[in-house]
Amino acid sequence: MRIAQPPVDVLLVDDNPDDAEFTLRALRRAEPSLQVTVAEDGVTALDFMFCTGTFEARPPVAPRVVLLDLKLPKIDGLEVLRRIKGDARTRNVPVVVLTSSKERRDIHEAYLRGANSYIVKPVEYVELVAKLQDLIRYWLQLNQSVPDR
Repeated sequence: MRIAQPPVDVLLVDDNPDDAEFTLRALRRAEPSLQVTVAEDGVTALDFMFCTGTFEARPPVAPRVVLLDLKLPKIDGLEVLRRIKGDARTRNVPVVVLTSSKERRDIHEAYLRGANSYIVKPVEYVELVAKLQDLIRYWLQLNQSVPDR
């Protein structure tokens, strides 16, 4: 018998443990009831999204939003984005690039590959909490997503 798991609201993809913890704390402060899964590299993120590898037994329910860093080991964030947006099962999942890169090339490439939003990580915790509150409110409360079939 499989134990029912709550659906994941947010998939946070970040290879830096300090940044991931900082973002996770800010997400919890913004919305304490969020169900968040953290992936530390591009391979883990794709395994989670497509229920492969260590996530093979996971029910195939996509997160409500993906927060994606660009500079990742194994498979970089732009390739993760391309694969998520290139697959019919996941193309409607909102992907917000949350990264420290302000490079025009990264911003351009992210939008070319289907990013729904691009946010530069603020250094200050209070500013990060404010941005994440806005982000969560928009993507998880205001935005009308594609209904499940």
